[in-house]
Amino acid sequence: MLDWGRIEDLRTEIGEADFLEVVELFLDEVDGVIDGLRTAKDANALAADLHFLKGSALNLGFNAVAELCDTGHRTLAGPAAAEVDLAEIRRVYAQSKEAFLVAVKRR
Repeated sequence: MLDWGRIEDLRTEIGEADFLEVVELFLDEVDGVIDGLRTAKDANALAADLHFLKGSALNLGFNAVAELCDTGHRTLAGPAAAEVDLAEIRRVYAQSKEAFLVAVKRR
């Protein structure tokens, strides 16, 4: 679900104070886009949101979210666009976020 190696690499690369700032920014931006997935969108807007979420998730080690967003993005390009499981993306993000925050608070 989470790439702890990536998370630790990022923490080491940018330092603890900047890491916490990046985490706060990441969660604020991603929470907003995740919440926006609840409303109907055209395929282009949804594709842009999934692309943004994938990149953001990879940067912070939320691999399961990134994989679901990648799958959804590729699905949008085909005839089964209505089959993108946005509820699953929201669910996995919530689980990933919870596990991440628990681990970060322990540090």
